[in-house]
Amino acid sequence: MRMRAPDDHVIVVDRSAPRRLSDEQKARLTALAARPEEEIDTTDIPMLDEAHWRRLAGNPLYRPVKKQTTVRLDADVLVWLRSSGKGWQTRLNAILRAAMGTDGEK
Repeated sequence: MRMRAPDDHVIVVDRSAPRRLSDEQKARLTALAARPEEEIDTTDIPMLDEAHWRRLAGNPLYRPVKKQTTVRLDADVLVWLRSSGKGWQTRLNAILRAAMGTDGEK
């Protein structure tokens, strides 16, 4: 994974061998965690409303848990779904999710 640091240096992160935190880094994190929330300056963080979260393309790391089930559908509905080719079950899931009024993101 490549990330850009604030000073425009490229940081390469090896997910298979993450670096351990130094004792100094652990101490700084512990001190930060011990501070009351009121002391932490969040004025530079923009407020994000519900519309912002709906506009997001989605979290590529989020995968909803799939459950196998049996559903009885009208024959013509099943023919219509399958007529659009491979992926008809995914499309059915999207139709049901739209009916729920959510895109499934957490």
